[in-house]
Amino acid sequence: MTPSDELLPLERQICFALYSATNALIRAYRPWLEALDLTYPQYLVMLVLWQQQGVSVKQLGEQLHLDSGTLTPLLKRLEGKGLVSRGRSEEDERVRVLTLTSEGEALRSAAARIPAELRCQLSLSDEALRSLKASCDALTADLLAN
Repeated sequence: MTPSDELLPLERQICFALYSATNALIRAYRPWLEALDLTYPQYLVMLVLWQQQGVSVKQLGEQLHLDSGTLTPLLKRLEGKGLVSRGRSEEDERVRVLTLTSEGEALRSAAARIPAELRCQLSLSDEALRSLKASCDALTADLLAN
């Protein structure tokens, strides 16, 4: 076995550890999101809009690290559910701006309990979770910078 072969086992791959953790986390969210009739990507969009009304599609894509080809169908589905409205910017008509409808705003209170509910399922300490998030943020920044 060559030294490079020692790096190939699946259990040594950070990408697989992150992939597995992400899948498990999204599965853990599923019951709460199904009750809200949201997919996980739709939930992420709603989180941004609950925090910042009137965000442009471009800004949303930058925050979520998603391209317009991924965002457009996602936003159309949220608009079809009556949760989001896509309009034009008053400053620049070429810019699409997203706002919550009253139904989308009302969903916020039901979603507010999700982070605490999920936290109850985890055995990691608050400090370990903060450290994990910081490590993931640093990894993302490194990968996006290259």
